[in-house]
Amino acid sequence: MTLFGWGTYLKLVMQHYDYIIAGGGAAGLHLALALERSSLRGAHILIIDKDTKQSNDRTWCFWHTEYDKPVPDHLLRKSWEVFSVIGDSGELDIALSPYSYSMIRGLDFYTYAAEQIQKLPNCKRLVGTIDLIEDGGEKATVVVDGTPYHGSYVFDSLIIPGSFSIDPTRYHFLKQHFYGVFVRTTKPVFEPHKAGFFDFRVPQKGVMRFVYTLPSSETEALVEYTLFSADLLTADEYRNELGNYVQGVLGLEAGDYEVLESEEGVIPMSDYPFPRRGGERILYTGTKGGRVKGSTGFAFHRIARDSEAIVRSLEEHGHPFDVPTPPPRYRTFDAMLLQILYRHGELGAPIFEQLFRRNPIDRLLRFLNEETSLREDIAIMASVPWWPFIRAWLRMHMTGHP
Repeated sequence: MTLFGWGTYLKLVMQHYDYIIAGGGAAGLHLALALERSSLRGAHILIIDKDTKQSNDRTWCFWHTEYDKPVPDHLLRKSWEVFSVIGDSGELDIALSPYSYSMIRGLDFYTYAAEQIQKLPNCKRLVGTIDLIEDGGEKATVVVDGTPYHGSYVFDSLIIPGSFSIDPTRYHFLKQHFYGVFVRTTKPVFEPHKAGFFDFRVPQKGVMRFVYTLPSSETEALVEYTLFSADLLTADEYRNELGNYVQGVLGLEAGDYEVLESEEGVIPMSDYPFPRRGGERILYTGTKGGRVKGSTGFAFHRIARDSEAIVRSLEEHGHPFDVPTPPPRYRTFDAMLLQILYRHGELGAPIFEQLFRRNPIDRLLRFLNEETSLREDIAIMASVPWWPFIRAWLRMHMTGHP
């Protein structure tokens, strides 16, 4: 290494950062974007991730109003104004106004975030593997490939296998897991104004299973086979179940469509109270900070809002810890539903179908956003089969077990 190279290296290593963002996924990038829009944009920031984020590794979706969007309009790949729910009672089409449901491609978000982050005058991005994050009295330390970096505050969104465990005797833990394909058909099949939110016309087999369809035109759509359950399927099982739906429900034979892309994933669903603080100088964000909605798996918009709250706390208090927490009753609602899905997964389809049939969509989406009043919550709980929820509540409070 040249003398200039060593000098640059030592300057990077020895520099103290105001904020270190450990993890460059949705949580880390949303936080960096919020900082770029704030009075703190001149802070010294280090963003660390093991990946360069140059592939389309996922798709995010979220509902929003015209005045509450987590990203600019040009990033919205497609928006829908209608939800479709199909179950034993037939098909229900729900106009979402004043909401829309939008999709964003992972690569588009990564690219946009990278462009905006370049506007931060004192921000560096580092590609590497994080070995250790350690709290300290005056600073926190992040060790990357053996090299320590120091920051006044560290924002940690990394889920490291084995780094924490959820006690199954105290908390529920399910997985929302899915396999989907972007298809192009040779004939019109889809209704492009309508998001197929739940299609329960698939064998339930004791757990909640549905197909989720997001059309971009009459001949192109993301079609995703999704389960809420404790156990994953094999790769062949996902493909076979989705293939059965495409053929049996959509009426498409092998020559009627081509697969453009595929995606798969696992999203945690839990009532575990994920801690926000990792010490005096560490704040957990994203999934690690409990920003995934326990009963639905939605996270993208929640993470964006959380990032704005973190930056407000930094601006107003000089620390990131003054962030709002939802009323505890929402975790109770999540826990009851997760217990039902775990013990009686076949009840998931009728519960979700009745939620959408018996509630105004504005109230239901605000409930899922954890923004409703207690009176509205009672009305929502009264709209679903009451006995499974009473049984779940009694089990939770009489036995202390999920």
